[in-house]
Amino acid sequence: MNTQDTICAIATAQGGAISIIRISGQNAINITDKIFYPAGNKHKSLAERKANTITFGIIKDDENNIIDEVLVSIFRAPHSYTGENSVEISCHGSSYILQKIMQLLINKGCRAAGPGEYTQRAFLNGKMDLSQAEAVADLIASSSAATHRMAMNQMRGGFNIELSILRGKLLHLTSLMELELDFSDHEELEFANRSELKEIANQIETVISHLVDSFRIGNALKNGVPVAIVGETNAGKSTLLNALLNEERAIVSDIHGTTRDVIEDTINLDGITFRFIDTAGIRETSDAIESLGIERSFQKLNQANIILWVIDATHVQEQYKQLSGQILPKCKDKHLIIVLNKIDLIPDATKQVLVNGINNKDISNVPYLSILDSLPNESCIMSLSAKNKDGLHNLQKQLVTYETLPDMSQNDIVVNNIRHYEALNHALNAIHRVQEGLDAQLPGDLISEDLRQCLFHLAEIIGGEITTDEVLDNIFKHFCIGK
Repeated sequence: MNTQDTICAIATAQGGAISIIRISGQNAINITDKIFYPAGNKHKSLAERKANTITFGIIKDDENNIIDEVLVSIFRAPHSYTGENSVEISCHGSSYILQKIMQLLINKGCRAAGPGEYTQRAFLNGKMDLSQAEAVADLIASSSAATHRMAMNQMRGGFNIELSILRGKLLHLTSLMELELDFSDHEELEFANRSELKEIANQIETVISHLVDSFRIGNALKNGVPVAIVGETNAGKSTLLNALLNEERAIVSDIHGTTRDVIEDTINLDGITFRFIDTAGIRETSDAIESLGIERSFQKLNQANIILWVIDATHVQEQYKQLSGQILPKCKDKHLIIVLNKIDLIPDATKQVLVNGINNKDISNVPYLSILDSLPNESCIMSLSAKNKDGLHNLQKQLVTYETLPDMSQNDIVVNNIRHYEALNHALNAIHRVQEGLDAQLPGDLISEDLRQCLFHLAEIIGGEITTDEVLDNIFKHFCIGK
């Protein structure tokens, strides 16, 4: 990809009243001058105008035909998004106008930009690091308050600051090791002892471990917190999914085994995206297709952060006994919500006892619920009628409670990029080897090599050690044209 060319692209989605065409490169202003005619008596060219100004005028083709009335914004290097001379043409959103202006720009010396080329140039020109560049794509794709805050925090350099602090500690530790190697034969010279080295290594390990652990919530918030809806056939799982989504997403039937494959969809609750997964009902069956669906149910159960175990409230004891041995072992380190569904089918007197027992968290004295008294501590019981949507709001509030957002206003870093996660894991393994080497009194040259590996993997995240175009092209090819 030639970064010396002047590039142009339509930077807005078609269909709106107004669109923007971006031009960036050394000749961006001069090329635009060839097709743009300012309004008014003073026909000062764009090249003569100040940076960060907007000029009203018209675009003409080579036959002097007026294409459109436009506004032209000028940005001069290095004070632009890409760090280059840049122009933005705001024109009407007609597809004909857009294509005509693009054709004129290309005829005058521009090249059509590739996907992500503007942001790639911003990275190459030092306007942002690689993690910030990737955050641009996340910001464009953000669909909730959580994903927007994560992307904005990263794009404003939060990750860079955290990694710079880590890098400083690693460089300090490396310098101490190098000093040890260079002057180890001079007993009269003092340098950091192993206790100090261990303390610094432990500090670095703590920070990297925190970043690695944050990927669980970061990935969940970016792609939707996975919530598996499991239970026996006909317990009301599909009805609950439809109620949560407020649409008929899954087929509901009295026939057992209707859902044979997983059905997924998302909703946004209080700024958090939840990805609900309706699974096949779990039961003994000789049907090969249904068996495959049940197998996938357990796979999704393993992948979920939250598990909604739907139990028919008219058959609590039977369904709990039937599936507890299969479901509870898979709920370790997960949030489990027992959803007692179909309470509209229970007699009022029994329903009142059931609801009081759940609300007061005293089910041991409720014979109807006593079998649930052995649930894990990280679980709760809720009653509702998915069919009538009674109790649905309480379930939604509980889901939000389980997935409280990190306080990003305090610049907490949440990792949500798989490439960053892998690099951090490699860095964590390297610092673990450093700790083990210090404990085992290994020679300094061996420990220094692991320190350099840790530095290298951290630098991969922000692009400090990038030496080939392969990694860059792989990242930026996923961008849309014009960004």
